[in-house]
Amino acid sequence: MIAVSACLLGCNCRYDGKNKKNYLLVKSLESELKLNKILPVCPEQLGCLGTPRAKSDIINGNGFDVLDGRAKVINICGVDNTSAFINGAFSALRQIKEQNIWLCFLKAKSPSCGVGGGVHIFMGRSHDNFGGITGVFAALLIKNGIDVKEVGSHA
Repeated sequence: MIAVSACLLGCNCRYDGKNKKNYLLVKSLESELKLNKILPVCPEQLGCLGTPRAKSDIINGNGFDVLDGRAKVINICGVDNTSAFINGAFSALRQIKEQNIWLCFLKAKSPSCGVGGGVHIFMGRSHDNFGGITGVFAALLIKNGIDVKEVGSHA
């Protein structure tokens, strides 16, 4: 079983109420989807943030810094959503551990799921992704030894 950012599977759970369905990813996971071997996750919704919601960004660091209390997640209205992001990440991690999942495909450029640096999968090709920031959920997964792959949204 694997976990995938729900928005990449077509769930309308993004901050703007839309999705970022990745058709190549969905096609490549077709057999797993038919066998119900995919766990769709949205840590922001699991953190009780509604959809739609004001866009949030990590301020003064990355997801690792948020988990260590050195950075915050603030939305564009100035509201501190740090607790919601952390709580949602831990809730999603619990689900992943309960299912013995070791691999997660996560949405690029997200304050929850982004996997800054390393390899970015987009349009079926790999690119270096040096500009992204590792999100809160991605950082928690990495700290717990879960393999994470960042996936672009328009493939």
